[in-house]
Amino acid sequence: MSTSAQAAIDAILARAITDRVFPGAVVEAGRANATLFTRIAGSLTYDPDAAPVGARTIYDLASLTKVIGTAALMTGEVQSGRMRLNDRVRHWIGSWTGDERQVVTLQDLLEHCSGLPGHRRYFESRHGRASFEMAICEEPLAYAPRSTSIYSDPGFMLLGFAIENAAGAPLDRLFDRWRETELGPDVELRYRPGSEWRARIAPTEDTPLGEVRFGEVHDENAAALGGVAAHAGLFGTAAAVGACARWWMRSPSLPLFATKTAVPNSSRALGWDTMLPSSSCGTKLSPSAIGHTGFTGTSLWIDPAQDLYVVVLTNRVHPSREGDGIQEVRRALHDAIVTGLQADAGPAR
Repeated sequence: MSTSAQAAIDAILARAITDRVFPGAVVEAGRANATLFTRIAGSLTYDPDAAPVGARTIYDLASLTKVIGTAALMTGEVQSGRMRLNDRVRHWIGSWTGDERQVVTLQDLLEHCSGLPGHRRYFESRHGRASFEMAICEEPLAYAPRSTSIYSDPGFMLLGFAIENAAGAPLDRLFDRWRETELGPDVELRYRPGSEWRARIAPTEDTPLGEVRFGEVHDENAAALGGVAAHAGLFGTAAAVGACARWWMRSPSLPLFATKTAVPNSSRALGWDTMLPSSSCGTKLSPSAIGHTGFTGTSLWIDPAQDLYVVVLTNRVHPSREGDGIQEVRRALHDAIVTGLQADAGPAR
């Protein structure tokens, strides 16, 4: 990428740091077969003595877990034939009872159209898988399945439980096995990061006592599940998320998982969101682009038509989740990246 295009990206990041949208960030862009560039800015916190962000900084990826973890595992389950998208949830989750629930399929969980609500504070009274599963299965449906779409963390939690039942192993063990096989053992992406990563982890929101939080998953429901959940919990570097993006771009499952749902009033695909004028990826990606964001300040967009992916990792929830401006920064970064790459390519012939 040209020097001027890189300068435009750096200026967007610098302004965001000055405006306290986030203290630091790593941005990576690439093609299906290679990384194009990485831009790094800021520090781990706003403290003047804070360590600078680096290429190996570890971020809480939040809801990116849904697509680089859970949806990726589902591709293997579907390809093997062990699970099918049209399997009824009741087939894999015995406590999913009630007449109004019986039509709900695994595809409905992936497309966020199962009828389950968007979010519940289960962590306030529930801990562990069995308790969470019962709470979700007792949850009154918020709408008739497939009549509309509500982005649902409980739906993805339930999908993770179904995968565990089908595969006969905990989600973190299944993910580690997938990562080592598909991405390689050196890719830094995992649940429950160990002490050896601590110095490189960007903190998220301070604890209620004002202590800086390093390496403990920010999502409270994921924390109550022991840090391992299908909707949140993964930590990793921008390079690791980029490796996942390249895997998706080469996967034979991409066309299926990137197909927009037929559910009314929904932009969802299987796990992924699709391109809209209001999307976090700005205005210059193709209509076929898919992506996802994470509450902590992360995002991944993949544009198969332009052979492009963009990873943006920040800790915008530090020291508090009350900050704003991340959506505008995300959109500006993606527009600047696409504009710069198109300028480098020259006029179309």
